[in-house]
Amino acid sequence: MLRGFTKVQSMVEVDPAAFDNFAGDYDASFTQSLLGKMWRRRVWRRLAKHFTAGQRVLELACGTGEDAVWLAQQGVQVTATDGSAEMIRIATEKAHQAGVDGRITAVQLALQELTTNHQPSTTNHQLFDGAFSNFGGLNTIGDWRPLAGALAEIVRPGGKLILVPMGPFCPWEIGWHLLHGQARVAFRRLGGRAKARIGPAAIPVWYPPAGRLRRDFAPWFRHLCTESLGLWLPPSYLEHLLKRWSGLFGRLNRLEEATARLTGGWGDHYLMVLERR
Repeated sequence: MLRGFTKVQSMVEVDPAAFDNFAGDYDASFTQSLLGKMWRRRVWRRLAKHFTAGQRVLELACGTGEDAVWLAQQGVQVTATDGSAEMIRIATEKAHQAGVDGRITAVQLALQELTTNHQPSTTNHQLFDGAFSNFGGLNTIGDWRPLAGALAEIVRPGGKLILVPMGPFCPWEIGWHLLHGQARVAFRRLGGRAKARIGPAAIPVWYPPAGRLRRDFAPWFRHLCTESLGLWLPPSYLEHLLKRWSGLFGRLNRLEEATARLTGGWGDHYLMVLERR
């Protein structure tokens, strides 16, 4: 347990333990995929721009620890949190294998628990230099303002937040499912909430528009930029298309990198950078 965070009973519907059954397959199905590597390289460039060696950074919904390990290899001290005990186990093992376990503290702490704790603090009253959440962790909650308030108490002024949620408007997903006569699935994100299968469990997932996320964080964090992530590239379940036309999608990825700030919150995901006021 991360000292300073009080574990409370979550009132939301998502059970973080649902991700335990998914943890063992996550790296094979996404982290090592062509799409996962393309997206993660882009996120890592943003992390490297805002987090530097010697800084202390909090990761929310760390999953199997891929990003935490990479940051630790750059000299950053990472407190990596996740509600899934199995995700934390794999992240801890991965940090040990990479030889960076001295720079990573892996803690079982669900995002939902943080949002319901209104008076978080950090060990020895130290503040984090920044925080981030990659690839959809924020989609497991439906109200982001309490999270913003909690993070405002533990991120120092001038500290950066890098958030990578799944967005509500994914043209690839809409087009693909309409082509296959699945209109309900095609537009599922536009309703703001849908069900997702995580192993044998079905959990609610929320899709925050970029404008909504900005407003929820605005009292404490200044918006710096929003970039599309996965606008020209298909969602991860269409990985077979990338394997078939890798050259084409490589060019489309470079196009998106060049235009990402123009297309903002569109795409399978988007990347938002905020600064603590």
